[in-house]
Amino acid sequence: MIITLIAAMDKNRLIGRNNELPWHLPADLAHFKSITLGKPIVMGRRTFDSIGKPLPHRRNIVITQQKNLIIEGCDIFYSLDDALSALTKEPEVIIIGGARIFKEALPKADKMILTIINHSFEGDVYFPEWNDKEWKITSQIKHERDEKNPYPFQFLELRRL
Repeated sequence: MIITLIAAMDKNRLIGRNNELPWHLPADLAHFKSITLGKPIVMGRRTFDSIGKPLPHRRNIVITQQKNLIIEGCDIFYSLDDALSALTKEPEVIIIGGARIFKEALPKADKMILTIINHSFEGDVYFPEWNDKEWKITSQIKHERDEKNPYPFQFLELRRL
């Protein structure tokens, strides 16, 4: 099973503000959909709350401390390890956030798919730091600002060495 982290962040690793994304980049949303479609996605409860509903055509797994929480269309687990244990037969599992889940999953991750926005935003939630010596960039695609995407950004794919 490949464990992949997918995240969009500004150039300072900021990933959120008040449980929302501080930007709107349609190209990044389309990229996220293309990567996650048909695969199990794992998220914390606050990330689920920010999305507001299960994402279609994906197995939605929510990690929470709230015992007896039921969310229609989602599988609930009380730890990341329990969720990953239940998914061992899956070829790939995508971790979609938030910060606490990313921090816990990073040491277990085989791959990261990151959108790096070339801009600084105000916010309160950050992606964890990683050691560049443990990762190799395997793909890098740069995008300039355009009529739909107001900030320049790049898609990076990194694999653990």
